[in-house]
Amino acid sequence: MILSASDIGLLISSTLTYAAPLIIAGMGSIMSETSGVVNIGIEGQMTIGAFSCAAVSVITGSPWIGLLAGAAAGAFFGLLHGLASITFKADQTISGIAINLLAPGAAIYFCKAIFQGSTQTRPVDLSGKLPLMFSNVFPPTSFFNYMFRNYVSVYFCIIIAAGIWFLLSKTRLGLRIRAIGEHPRAAATLGINVFNVRYLCVILSGVLAALGGAVIPLSTVSYFFPSIISGQGFIAIAAVIFGKFKPKNTVLACLLFGFCKSLSLTLGNPKFGLSVSVHLLSMIPYIITLMVLLFIGRSHAPAASGKIYDPTSA
Repeated sequence: MILSASDIGLLISSTLTYAAPLIIAGMGSIMSETSGVVNIGIEGQMTIGAFSCAAVSVITGSPWIGLLAGAAAGAFFGLLHGLASITFKADQTISGIAINLLAPGAAIYFCKAIFQGSTQTRPVDLSGKLPLMFSNVFPPTSFFNYMFRNYVSVYFCIIIAAGIWFLLSKTRLGLRIRAIGEHPRAAATLGINVFNVRYLCVILSGVLAALGGAVIPLSTVSYFFPSIISGQGFIAIAAVIFGKFKPKNTVLACLLFGFCKSLSLTLGNPKFGLSVSVHLLSMIPYIITLMVLLFIGRSHAPAASGKIYDPTSA
């Protein structure tokens, strides 16, 4: 089996396309974790974001309005997670599990209500999908055309990742977020409002996770269906752990998982003549996820991650 230059370019392009949702959702997980709040509801928030974006894009014909709808849905479920885990001091893991059950259930319910009982939305037409960048710059069959001709979501995820890195590493707010994630009581003695900062991070986490789900029906598929996310939220969380809760490392981990997904689809192409079941090939990203978590070694989360903060306790 020999890959041509166009095959390699297409492999790289599809890697970036499949990695983009993981990177965006992974940045959301980092924001929440860095502030000390565990958010395992990324999967559910991606699902509700995918549905909201697909449904609104079909109705309005605009992918940008669809993305805003997805972000709003993510903010709502991020707020629910914040209310449960910050205000009412519920167990953060259980709250995240509840989000993973509630958000997909809400997506299916509203999908049936809007689309005459169907659990799938109508397909998003070409005018309602995200635009392709650099589509007419290079010759159609050249390596560079496959390399750079990507949906705007690919470049969007790069901007988001760079912005989160800059926020956490180079700004005063980022310093406060990291301080709260390590020792919220000490941060509070310096006049930092722990509750407000954590709410900001958890809601932003929901927004980014939903946007990660929202770009999927506008790029890799054309409509919403119940299994559209199929574990990508958990893969994004695994990438954050693999990346040791650092934005740059998480991006590299997401690219690895995106490459595995792209490779499984490439190897499934009949032209390569591999007599391997497509179902076995589709397992590659998940097998790699398990292997990475098995051999990664210790990954230290922020010291206060998952711990309830109560300023009235001793």
